[in-house]
Amino acid sequence: MKISEIRPQVWEMARLAEERCRERFAQIDRVAEQNTLRVMEAFQDNRVSEACFAGTTGYGYDDLGRDTLDKIYAQLFGTEAALVRIGFVNGTHALVAAMFSLAKPGEKVLALTGTPYDTLRSAIGVSGDGYGSLKFYGIDYGEVQLAANGEPDYAAISAAAADPRVTGVMIQRSRGYGERKALTVQEIGKICEAVRAANPGAHIMVDNCYGEFTDVIEPTHVGADIVAGSLIKNPGGGLAPTGGYIAGKKELVERAATRLTTPGIGGECGSTLGNNRLLFQGLFLAPHVVAQALKTAVFCAAMMEQLGLESSPTVEEKRSDIIQMIKLGSPDKMKRFCLGIQAGAPVDSYVTPEPWPMPGYDCPVIMAAGAFIQGSSIELSADGPLREPYIVYMQGGLTYESGKLGIMMAVSAMLEN
Repeated sequence: MKISEIRPQVWEMARLAEERCRERFAQIDRVAEQNTLRVMEAFQDNRVSEACFAGTTGYGYDDLGRDTLDKIYAQLFGTEAALVRIGFVNGTHALVAAMFSLAKPGEKVLALTGTPYDTLRSAIGVSGDGYGSLKFYGIDYGEVQLAANGEPDYAAISAAAADPRVTGVMIQRSRGYGERKALTVQEIGKICEAVRAANPGAHIMVDNCYGEFTDVIEPTHVGADIVAGSLIKNPGGGLAPTGGYIAGKKELVERAATRLTTPGIGGECGSTLGNNRLLFQGLFLAPHVVAQALKTAVFCAAMMEQLGLESSPTVEEKRSDIIQMIKLGSPDKMKRFCLGIQAGAPVDSYVTPEPWPMPGYDCPVIMAAGAFIQGSSIELSADGPLREPYIVYMQGGLTYESGKLGIMMAVSAMLEN
């Protein structure tokens, strides 16, 4: 199946979908414009120059670009400090470093939005052998489930956070591999208020993956003490080759840095190996690229609506991450959707995605991603665990035009069946 072979029926569906999405697209563009202004101001305020793009080797002491990028992230997130490093191997690595800043042995961390997604469970110690996890180091853990309607359960949050052993709480912004909706920044702010009222000294952490630049403010603007995410998702703009970031209160960021490296070194070391230019340029492009991914997701929602498939968020709903959830109902439909996404990719379009036992998950996972950066979730991809009710999670799209074609290929693959 080739791009040039998309049938006329699908082109007509796409035309109708775009008509339906026009108003939402305009709203997304307005957010991108405001976020671009914020990024430009941060670059100019921190005097970004050609010298910032030079890389370091070895220990990486006095890396001008690295240190300047930390200041830019701190300004964008409205925080005291930030840690932006290619040494984070993925978003989970950055999140776990931030989690360890919340508590000491004998204290307790609470997840306030239900059970975290699969890859964090081993780090917490609720799955896997637990070696090196929070529980391994004597940090207790608890959860507050979402209310039956999928909203935060504020009463339960207040009650659980009042435990004097609780020194840190975690909020997952995106839906992850779950049917829950992504939390808006405003909803995160309400959770922060509930925690502060019940336990003023507790540190509040937000897993910000997939959410950056979908709004004009971030969780740290509404009460969160620390956020973490991946550079091969939203803030890397499709150019960052690897890495993650943490932004928040200085004390917490410094604690997290010792988890990335070691006590006594923290964030002082870490060579950038010539990647600074990509990290700066990716961040500069990020507001626009996130807008492209959001438009792709909205278009996908409109196309799935025409097929009669349950999809979330809907075209009209406010979005707080770049993920589109599609309930397909069978493993075969999941495979065909992913086959179409793969066939519409610029890289590895000839590959057939097959489920495999991905580390950190309790069942086979299928992934479609023809990306320039391996595992980059800001590039068009679709994936999900092969378990009922067989939901695929689509995200990314460096350009709306290519994302649109990828969705059309997925629709074509399902119609062929």
